[in-house]
Amino acid sequence: MELESEWHTRHGIVYWVGVSGAYSESAAEKAYPNCETVPCEQFDIAFQAVENWIADRAVLPIENSLGGSIHRNYDLLLRHGLHIVGEVQLSIRHCLLANHGVKIEDLTRVLSHQQALAQCEHTLTRLRVAREAVDDTAGAAQFVALHKLKDTGAVASIGAARIYDLNVLAQDIQDDSDNVTRFLMLAREPIIPGTDRRFKTSIVFSLDEGPGMLYMALAVFSMRNINLTKIESRPQRKRPLIQPAGNGDGLKHFDYLFYCDFEASMADLNAQNALKHLKEFATFLRVLGSYPTDTT
Repeated sequence: MELESEWHTRHGIVYWVGVSGAYSESAAEKAYPNCETVPCEQFDIAFQAVENWIADRAVLPIENSLGGSIHRNYDLLLRHGLHIVGEVQLSIRHCLLANHGVKIEDLTRVLSHQQALAQCEHTLTRLRVAREAVDDTAGAAQFVALHKLKDTGAVASIGAARIYDLNVLAQDIQDDSDNVTRFLMLAREPIIPGTDRRFKTSIVFSLDEGPGMLYMALAVFSMRNINLTKIESRPQRKRPLIQPAGNGDGLKHFDYLFYCDFEASMADLNAQNALKHLKEFATFLRVLGSYPTDTT
């Protein structure tokens, strides 16, 4: 293990998902300004690249303040053995882009990532345009420019407008100005947690079925005055539906994994005791990472 601050000075390779001009590229450059950032097509590829020593780090989105969680990456965190070594928060400012000479009233459809389309719901509804989801925002801009479309716009960054030589018809079209995406920085090895700054720890656990089990799990943090910043439940893929023993009515329910973030470092004895307590009744527990909080 090493300090992530020491790794920042190296010239490593960092994978992100999308094409040039994507918000993920900006996040990767913000997280590792001295490194070579490399785009790839799928989240799975980024995970595999780090695991197979093709890349040193990956920077991937995990949640947005308007659109919610990126569930695919929660599932991949469990499937792969990478560690969260940091986070970066990026302010998302969407623009409506089109080819030069195209006016807003010429548009009949708009392309973008489904999250970006959802984040601009009010603006796009007012324009009365059809919405079409594609893999990423910059890819939408690239497609509009490549095919010289005259009736189609793209929701993407102002950086994508410069890269693909598109006109900016409108700026800041997101429904809420406080539009922030949180990205995780992933590595093969965990970092050494410290107590010299604000830290966050991410865990995943599962519980037996029964009244009050989740309450007991969350109580191990509240009784130690540890603040939870996020909790996310995901059905277990290997056991999606289970039937409780002795239940003769045939009813089944989902078996869940719980992803939690809390404000504490694993170097803190209080946090260590909380997880020891949780481990007493959790059927599964894994620390995904303990890392500095992005306060920028």
